[in-house]
Amino acid sequence: MSYNKLVRDKIPEIIENNGEIPITRILSNEEYKLELEKKLKEELEEVLSSTGTDRIEELADMLEVMIALAKLENKSLEDIINTCDSKREKRGAFVKKIYLSGVKK
Repeated sequence: MSYNKLVRDKIPEIIENNGEIPITRILSNEEYKLELEKKLKEELEEVLSSTGTDRIEELADMLEVMIALAKLENKSLEDIINTCDSKREKRGAFVKKIYLSGVKK
């Protein structure tokens, strides 16, 4: 079977424990970034198509990809959260469910 995608670090070990042989290679930094971006899109689609507990699982997967992308920028989850907090302070969050239809001049 062919997958051709970035997988979590323990997936090859899990495959071996199932009596199968994983075929893997280590990506270059450029390939890694591109594959993380593809994975982020994949996880977004999974988030959008899931509900309940499954949605939380998919959001966790998405967050894992975001953490890896942040590391490529020499940043951490804490940096993401701090930036989120700062933006929330300046511009608010999405709690009030405000939908902007337009702006009149």
